[in-house]
Amino acid sequence: MLFDVWAPTARTVTLHLPPAPGLPMTPSPTHRGWWQAEAPARDGTRYGFSLDGGPVLPDPRSRRQPDGPEGLSAVVEHDAYTWRHPWRGVPLPGAVLYELHIGTFTPQGTFEAAIDRLGHLADLGVSHVELMPVCPFPGTHGWGYDGVALWAVHEPYGGPDGLKAFVDAAHGHGLGVVLDVVHNHLGPSGNRLPAFGPYFTDRHRTPWGSAVNLDAPGSDEVRAHLIGSALAFLRDHHLDGLRLDAVHALADTRAEHFLAQLSEAVDTLAAHTGRPLFLIAESDLNDPRTTAPRSANGHGVHAQWNDDFHHALHTALTGESHGYYADFAAAPLAALTKTLTGAFFHDGTYSSFRGRGHGRPVRRPGAAETPAHRFLAYAQTHDQIGNRALGDRLSMSLPPGLLACAAALVLLAPGTPMLFMGEEWGARTPWQYFTDHQDAELAEAVRAGRRREFAEHGWEAEEIPDPQDPATRRRSCLDWDEPSRAPHARLLDWHRTLLGVRRAHPVLAHLPLGEAGVRCAEGGDERWLLLCNGPLYVAVNFSAERAATVPLPSAQAALLAAWEPETRVVDGAVRLPPASAAVLR
Repeated sequence: MLFDVWAPTARTVTLHLPPAPGLPMTPSPTHRGWWQAEAPARDGTRYGFSLDGGPVLPDPRSRRQPDGPEGLSAVVEHDAYTWRHPWRGVPLPGAVLYELHIGTFTPQGTFEAAIDRLGHLADLGVSHVELMPVCPFPGTHGWGYDGVALWAVHEPYGGPDGLKAFVDAAHGHGLGVVLDVVHNHLGPSGNRLPAFGPYFTDRHRTPWGSAVNLDAPGSDEVRAHLIGSALAFLRDHHLDGLRLDAVHALADTRAEHFLAQLSEAVDTLAAHTGRPLFLIAESDLNDPRTTAPRSANGHGVHAQWNDDFHHALHTALTGESHGYYADFAAAPLAALTKTLTGAFFHDGTYSSFRGRGHGRPVRRPGAAETPAHRFLAYAQTHDQIGNRALGDRLSMSLPPGLLACAAALVLLAPGTPMLFMGEEWGARTPWQYFTDHQDAELAEAVRAGRRREFAEHGWEAEEIPDPQDPATRRRSCLDWDEPSRAPHARLLDWHRTLLGVRRAHPVLAHLPLGEAGVRCAEGGDERWLLLCNGPLYVAVNFSAERAATVPLPSAQAALLAAWEPETRVVDGAVRLPPASAAVLR
């Protein structure tokens, strides 16, 4: 077997295959800065590299870390896995995503345990599972955004074979799988990449310190490292797409942006495999170039999260106005109208939260139509719940009727809908920030930092959950007894009904952005909104006290689904009880 590693400044590199003595590696004759050696090995063989006689380090491109991210690497023979379910893929247009965290989706927190719940998701009617990061990090439990081995899979979840079994089982249920990957930083402990080469640069600074090197000397290999890991997950684990964490933190001044290079590589792999593969970016830039085609000088990412839709919907539901919600709180239904028709609320407008103008319009006069499916619509995500002081979901403060309103707008809105695990039944379990840092100083710094952050907003230190306390993670695990109990069962049935309506109207998957029409009343006691999306009308009454009479554009509208049985269509209008929603054709 050929072992190779990029270490451009090393004078000597030694391959270690315990218990055999170290084997000197030789410079590659064709690839500058690379070292190589031939040695017998098979699936599971442990190995590592020593640079200039230093300690044995794991492979930067390790496919498996059986003893954690700082232990020896292990050889993985991907072809040894037998796939049970042939899979042609599910394209992004028409998709409905379901974000979940393997460590809290079940109390066991493993791929194996999560497989047993895939039938629930198939019955719900979503099309893709979006997994939060699964790359190795120190400890057992965490969100996954502090991973340090970008080609491997967290061993406590089940390692690479566990991920393959999960993907295979999901495909057997007709579900695609999207994986959240983090290219903008590595975790604060266990990162050994700097010992091998210039993976980071001081040319740019990020919230996590030195930036990943995308444009300084040596960046060709760093970009290849990140793109290679992305392609390996799509190819070797049969994934259907990737979610790219915080791409606004990718500091890149090169003429071809890293995202454009990555999207081209993914499109090439999709053509080769014959499966639809896609990228979804998280970005707070409100920059249409993120998802614009490469042929139009965009980055060619296939879709992006749309936080502006979330913020507008959140303020309409809760009335919150702190932090970034302030920009949306003055007239939340007007803000929601703008995001339903143009994706971005801030499209060059002044943002009081940022103290400057922000964003650009997605649609410009004379430009080609933009598919609405490029923008994800959601009421809750791991960020928007977990970054709250107590990790409280909307279901912990809102009545079921307003949760039903949120579901109707998310699942039948222009764009690609996404749910966060447990949202479909109004889960009452919180989803809190939890860590398992093995470094005591780091653990205390994280604990103190989180309490200090929320103390600035009036919280007492003892009120903030301790991220290192195992109970914080346990509280965040879904309670799978809830879906069968009231009021959860009714809300779950409502989500199934809405997803059935969406499936019955496939035209929704192909509508351009701006095709939908929106009417709203926001003033006095009236707080209703009517979305006209393709053949459907979605009427919601945000008022918890007053019924609403919502005029309909067509006198022939027929009621398809209603949260409250008292809903009526009379004289060209739909009459909605307080805190309720209805769908009409």
